[in-house]
Amino acid sequence: MTTREAHGITASEVDEESIAAFLQLNPDFFERHQGLLLRLRLPHARGGSTISLVERQIEVMREKHAQLEGRLAELLAVARANDVVADKLHRFTRRLLLAGSRADAIGRIETSLREDLDAYHSVLLLVGEYPDLAPQRFVHAVSPESPALKSFETLFSGGKPRCGQVRDSQRELLFGPDSAQIASVALVPLIDKGAPLGLLSLGSPDRDRFHPGMSTEFLARMADLIVDALTLRRSA
Repeated sequence: MTTREAHGITASEVDEESIAAFLQLNPDFFERHQGLLLRLRLPHARGGSTISLVERQIEVMREKHAQLEGRLAELLAVARANDVVADKLHRFTRRLLLAGSRADAIGRIETSLREDLDAYHSVLLLVGEYPDLAPQRFVHAVSPESPALKSFETLFSGGKPRCGQVRDSQRELLFGPDSAQIASVALVPLIDKGAPLGLLSLGSPDRDRFHPGMSTEFLARMADLIVDALTLRRSA
């Protein structure tokens, strides 16, 4: 006679589902049968030997703790990065607030990009006539009817910054002699009342500096500040 038969229990009367259901309805079962709890053995998570249920629970808790620590470290890294971005945007905003004219604002934009954002390859392409602005490396203007703007129509219609690689013709138009060393680009459309005001282009020799998966919220906010600075401050 088997142990099951001695207790009047047959294999057909007890299955895994019944046991699982019983334990769910009686979560204190092992508290009342602690000796059984210590005798239960489970395969080790890393293979090889077996461990007790208590040891397995401890192991599971350690793994969860390690995962939580990793997640916390990720959140802290994101928070620190956001603090850095917020500080840069704050400095950028303060510079623009001190601008006395549109030309002064453009000079401050270029300085902030270079000194605060480490954007050494930057170009501001303005759409329209700007007789008050002297030609310079950082900024130049094109006519709204210029064929050069055709390749940026989708960008302007979308109104959102885009990061990654661009066509050779676009890179040459924007960065001129420096285009050969530009491996990745951030294009920031400047839209005023639904119409293209200009295009801010940031370039980098690092192919991964500006990539399609990166967040562009910071660039979008910068675009709003630039548009305000250029439209509120006329030539002085």
